[in-house]
Amino acid sequence: MATDTRDAGGFYATALGQMTAALLRRKLLGLWPDCAGMSILGLGATGPYLHLWREQAQRCIAISPPQLGGLNPWPAGRANLACSAEEDALPFPDMMFDRILLVHGLEQAGNARRCLREVWRLLKDDGRLIVVVPNRRGLWAHVETTPFGQGQPYSEAQLTRLLHGLFFRVEKEESCLFAPPVPWEPALRAFNLCERTGHILMPQLAGLHIVEATKNLQGLIPARRRASGRRVLVDAGR
Repeated sequence: MATDTRDAGGFYATALGQMTAALLRRKLLGLWPDCAGMSILGLGATGPYLHLWREQAQRCIAISPPQLGGLNPWPAGRANLACSAEEDALPFPDMMFDRILLVHGLEQAGNARRCLREVWRLLKDDGRLIVVVPNRRGLWAHVETTPFGQGQPYSEAQLTRLLHGLFFRVEKEESCLFAPPVPWEPALRAFNLCERTGHILMPQLAGLHIVEATKNLQGLIPARRRASGRRVLVDAGR
């Protein structure tokens, strides 16, 4: 069941949510430190993250599916560049975006493959995609009191296969969020310690997978030209 963005907003207003968002923001900035002059699209519930690049990007747009409601990612007084649309029928022309961020998006999509096909269409040939999903083996995927406990979790191998099958090339893979998904004060005090030691002691139990991907254009060949003049692309390996 998809989580409402109001539920996501409630989670990120808590101490646990704020620590989670701060951790993930550090990871995202490490992958995309400079997006000056770029066009960026956020899909899902990207409110706590998309504003990282708002001041430097040429355009920064947040899209949430209708079933998630609307969570405005911008501070009061800023232009509202947020809207609602189906994740597999987004109202933008081909190859419009340099960067696309999926948070609380893929695991809650009605059809993950259609969602990623739409992302492929909108991403420029030299663009980059970041997908953040709950780890199937981690505790966070099994606790429904957080947004990461909703929808379809993925193992790292499952996510990689899904991306490869839809003509994406995985460039970087990271895991994070080793602290338990509970708001207890002792657990909150140990949040950063859990993050430092989790990579060493229990890497398979991370709460989140973070994958950066690009288009795999070498996996495509023109098959034939139809009367309409549109090019049909097929997998060169099949």
